[in-house]
Amino acid sequence: MSGTDLSAEQVHEIVSFVDIEAPPPQDEPTAHLLFGTNQTQPVEIAARRYHEGLAPLIIATGGVNRHTGIVEARIFRDLLTERGVPESVIRWEDQAAHTWQNVEFSLPHLHEALELGLKVTAVSKWYHRRTLHCLATLLPDIGPFYGIAWDPVYAGKVTSRTDWLDIPDGKRRVLREWEEVQRRVAEGSFRDVTLVGGAWQSRRV
Repeated sequence: MSGTDLSAEQVHEIVSFVDIEAPPPQDEPTAHLLFGTNQTQPVEIAARRYHEGLAPLIIATGGVNRHTGIVEARIFRDLLTERGVPESVIRWEDQAAHTWQNVEFSLPHLHEALELGLKVTAVSKWYHRRTLHCLATLLPDIGPFYGIAWDPVYAGKVTSRTDWLDIPDGKRRVLREWEEVQRRVAEGSFRDVTLVGGAWQSRRV
């Protein structure tokens, strides 16, 4: 689908489906899982929430970025410490090449979070719905979990929920996410998730 033939209703349906936003209650500390990227918005979110007492455990993920060559999790770790987050709060995996591995290689840290009685908050691009499904599939005992979204920048343009169709890189990514996640849920390689009472919950198809 090119995106040029979408009705307003279809655009609304797509945005509603891919949007991960479901923040934790304002007084509930959670473990924050930062999905790998070469953009720094996740660091700003996690550092701010740590200083607010809401992110007692931060898990940075990401191996070598194919566009820039940086090791995403190591950059996250360094930027977090520069912003006053103690190293004792930070866990990381620096080998993942894609979203599934971000979760897979972070499983020891995610289990640590659950053992501490912390729910999990995914911190990722607003349209990156597969982050939720990877968590639900690889960590079936996750229970209710949350999502904090941020707007990525492509070719110097902020790609938001309202203008993604006008940004070629944004349009391609959002449409791919919408199509691929639904396909993988239907074929059974992703567990489905649904929003219940302000939190994401895993469910079998």
